[in-house]
Amino acid sequence: QVQLVESGGGLVQAGGSLRLSCAASGRTVTMAWFRQAPGKEREFVARINWSGSGTYYADSVKGRFTISRDNAKNTVYLEMNRLKPEDTAVYYCAADNRLRLGVTDREYDYWGQGTQVTVSS
Repeated sequence: QVQLVESGGGLVQAGGSLRLSCAASGRTVTMAWFRQAPGKEREFVARINWSGSGTYYADSVKGRFTISRDNAKNTVYLEMNRLKPEDTAVYYCAADNRLRLGVTDREYDYWGQGTQVTVSS
């Protein structure tokens, strides 16, 4: 069982930046970020494979967000730039011990507790 702990959320003005971190208690192959806004379903944001060479982003964040990982620390990051009010959500870290190429949350076995990101206009 892998435990995930997110950090780095907060309140920021539109156009600002935040960096989320997610520390895993063990090795994982695929790590990803999802988010859930009030009244909406959880949606895929970005994912990264073990080597870091394979990344994939939702169209809504492409060019603004960057996912990366440090395997020595079992940690994945989400650098969020040019934030918009519509980015406001609880951001969840997800991980799996297999290579995952989809964008659905049911593909991931391990989940963090979530961290709130609020972008004011």
